[in-house]
Amino acid sequence: MPAGSHWTENSSKIITWLLEPGKEEKRKTMAKVNRARSTSPPDGGWGWMIVAGCFLVTICTRAVTRCISIFFVEFQTYFAQDYAQTAWIHSIVDCVTMLCAPLGSVVSNRLSCQVGIMLGGLLASTGLILGSFATSLKHLYLTLGVVTGLGFALCYSPAIAMVGKYFSRRKALAYGIAMSGSGIGTFILAPVVQLLIEQFSWRGALLILGGFVLNLCVCGALMRPITLKEDHTTPEQNDVRGTQKEDFKRASPYSPLTNKWAQTCLCCSLQQEYSFVLMSDFVVLAISVLFMAYGCSPLFVYLVPYALSVGVSHQQAAFLMSILGVIDIIGNITFGWLTDRRCLKSYRYVCYLVAVGLDGLCYLCLPMLQSLPLLVPFSCTFGYFDGAYVTLIPVVTAEIVGTTSLSSALGVVYFLHAVPYLVSPPIAGWLVDTTGSYTAAFLLCGFSMIFSSVLLGFARLVKRMKKTQLPFLAKESDPKLQLWTNGSVAYSITRELDQKDGESVATAVPGYNPT
Repeated sequence: MPAGSHWTENSSKIITWLLEPGKEEKRKTMAKVNRARSTSPPDGGWGWMIVAGCFLVTICTRAVTRCISIFFVEFQTYFAQDYAQTAWIHSIVDCVTMLCAPLGSVVSNRLSCQVGIMLGGLLASTGLILGSFATSLKHLYLTLGVVTGLGFALCYSPAIAMVGKYFSRRKALAYGIAMSGSGIGTFILAPVVQLLIEQFSWRGALLILGGFVLNLCVCGALMRPITLKEDHTTPEQNDVRGTQKEDFKRASPYSPLTNKWAQTCLCCSLQQEYSFVLMSDFVVLAISVLFMAYGCSPLFVYLVPYALSVGVSHQQAAFLMSILGVIDIIGNITFGWLTDRRCLKSYRYVCYLVAVGLDGLCYLCLPMLQSLPLLVPFSCTFGYFDGAYVTLIPVVTAEIVGTTSLSSALGVVYFLHAVPYLVSPPIAGWLVDTTGSYTAAFLLCGFSMIFSSVLLGFARLVKRMKKTQLPFLAKESDPKLQLWTNGSVAYSITRELDQKDGESVATAVPGYNPT
């Protein structure tokens, strides 16, 4: 007997068994089983293994991407190209990783997070291995840039979203530990990659990194799926939806065909999955991310070349990247722990924009720092606040869209990093080639990050001003009419309707007029 017909026969038996009279206890038992499958975030248990898996994912993706900047001088010398042409390698890796982040979310939602990360690990490893055989920069654009970037995209956002599903109360701390893999990986891999280049040339170093990135397949195996209560509708909501479907069937003679089409239409499901993009708060966050992403990327490409240009040795320049990675770890964990405290938990949004703004200020000071003793404090300061805001990106996103849409929302947020990551290093390289100095490139990045922070602060200030004005508008209007706000839409409840059967009815009021 085919498996489908066997399942259908068993399902019909279960339904018949539940509908028999006197089976109330059995129905309660089945309800308890369903509730057990739909749980709240455990804030521990296997969740720490999810954190460990995400930690390894960030090492194999973001840390490896940062260490590509150590190959910068080697690529430039071997292929005899200028700054702008060589910078495209790092740009394409970052761009494809973020540009295809929604694809990673779709794959993990449609198949599973485990399958998506394992597939991404295979692609990323293949790109690095093929890149070790490159004979031109164009080959590196395709292999190290596109193929490896696509593999990283399938891994990064699904792994981060899984942490959000397993943690609620200690979410910022869990994200801090998971995202610290980027800093720890940079600290360890930067001197190791430099040593590998000296011992085996850049080709051997890329080949070894390709084998190391295969550990993403192990990370994917740790991502055990979980079903949360908010991922399901309540029985009352199911009853309402069932009634609406019956009404629609009676109203339209073509409803069976229409319903079948709607259920199988991928566009309809994607529209529902990405409905959060119309939220005003998310739109503001998205615009600010564009400017923030433009500023944060060039430093990891040009910190080593800039240090070499001011007289720092190769090992000391790689050491600056290691310091940046170590302090990035401290920023990830300590800032995550601090924003989980009761006094700061309500101000995570403000902490995020402050961290972004301070990184911008560090950029403005960088052109004046032209020796190793001055560059070390810069690496410490920039690394700390870089780790701080990176930790809070998924936390702030979850506060805006909710846990259910977090995977898709993170896909969009990281997608918005794509174009800035693509164009900012080449633009900075063009400025260096044109002006003969790094000053213009660093100042542009700094002002971009500061503008991102100011934009978020201004949007939050405007929103609070609107909230404080609404109670005064309500007092001046009909006393029977109460107003409150949810975003930019006002809702009203009339006391007379509240008294009918103890029910409250809300109607949208796009523009309230007391007359």
